[in-house]
Amino acid sequence: MNPLKAGDKAPQFSLPDQDGEIINLSDFAGQRVLVYFYPKAMTPGCTTQACGLRDEMDTLKKANVEVLGISTDKSEKLSRFAEKEMLNFTLLSDEDHKVAEQFGIWGEKQFMGKTYDGIHRTTFLIDKNGVIEHVFDNFKTSNHHQVVIDYLAAHP
Repeated sequence: MNPLKAGDKAPQFSLPDQDGEIINLSDFAGQRVLVYFYPKAMTPGCTTQACGLRDEMDTLKKANVEVLGISTDKSEKLSRFAEKEMLNFTLLSDEDHKVAEQFGIWGEKQFMGKTYDGIHRTTFLIDKNGVIEHVFDNFKTSNHHQVVIDYLAAHP
């Protein structure tokens, strides 16, 4: 695994959202975008992380930050997840994990003694010019939103 770093150009991508609509990173040109990768919709940690962002959406909007959540789940599952948790941001389906690979966060993981390939929970703040401004990779699912908000407050 070789995650992208601050200063790297963010890879351009096009992925289906929870409604099957194709969303391009370029749709957000001129805006800051928080792209957060999470392993699996509807699991406890991912739900906690998503709901934290949902609850801080007013703060994120005031900071002019769009949120895109990316996992390898199918659009249908993302739709159920967004509806169940009343998520107020876009979820994208990276079924073949190509975008996760471009960002360098697809790789070997271990869980309950099993080793497998998967998404490493990482968040990238992309600036208005499409360059990675900051990488969040040291947080708990329960404080992810606060780590992001604190960074944005210090770097308006």
